[in-house]
Amino acid sequence: MSHDPDLERDLRVERVLRTVEQLPPGRVAAYGQVGAIAGVGARHVGRILRDWGADVPWWRVVAADGTVAPPLRDAAFAHWEHEGIPVRPDGAGCRPREVGADLHALREAARRAWADLPQDPG
Repeated sequence: MSHDPDLERDLRVERVLRTVEQLPPGRVAAYGQVGAIAGVGARHVGRILRDWGADVPWWRVVAADGTVAPPLRDAAFAHWEHEGIPVRPDGAGCRPREVGADLHALREAARRAWADLPQDPG
């Protein structure tokens, strides 16, 4: 099979987006956790969400310590209020230990969501 970098990139993007779509309301996961499930690094998850994530619940993806970048906080926190995710007293994010997603369930849901994707050619 030939190596197709565009197909590999598209599969990575689609896996990340579909994984984020599986995060339940009121729950968060860290960029690195999403990346570990989708097979990419944490920074790639951030780039993918920045470039293609407008239609997925991006606000459910946080830094490992639960923080949200200042430019995204107002928008993320508005979603959090609707979903019942409490903001920490310092106003920088949430407490992932309290509102973190069940990663085993997320991994299984993500794999089901990828069922129609071709196998990664890489």
